[in-house]
Amino acid sequence: MKSSVYSKVREFKNKYPLTIAWRLKAHCKVIEKHLNEDEQVLYAFAAQKNTKQGEIFTTYVVALTNKRIMLGQKRVFFGYFFISITPDLFNDLKVKMGIIWGKVFIDTVKEMVILSNIPKAALPEIETTIIKYMMEEKKKYFQQKSEKNI
Repeated sequence: MKSSVYSKVREFKNKYPLTIAWRLKAHCKVIEKHLNEDEQVLYAFAAQKNTKQGEIFTTYVVALTNKRIMLGQKRVFFGYFFISITPDLFNDLKVKMGIIWGKVFIDTVKEMVILSNIPKAALPEIETTIIKYMMEEKKKYFQQKSEKNI
């Protein structure tokens, strides 16, 4: 399943060619490194993780797996950045659309993740996919938690 990260990101980039993204293979390897054996990638896309539209060199690959949301960026020289958002830490998702690109705000218990320079045509797909999955997983999580308390 690990090779599917890059293929899903390429599929997204081909579907939305205005996506600004660099070094996709390197960023996908970060995600693949942190994939667990029982995880499978359901959806993946590339975006800039920043607050300003003009910053175009902060590409992250975002992967939605059957367990969590994963964000990965390979640094140019040494190391990488990796963020994992599990359903219990997920609070909300907000979308802002501009003339050409938009932003997705993922609100978690710990931080606000801002993904920018996403083509406006891709915003509904990203929002629907993430929200639908996270709400289902949150239901399961809280149902399991309430069953333990009974």
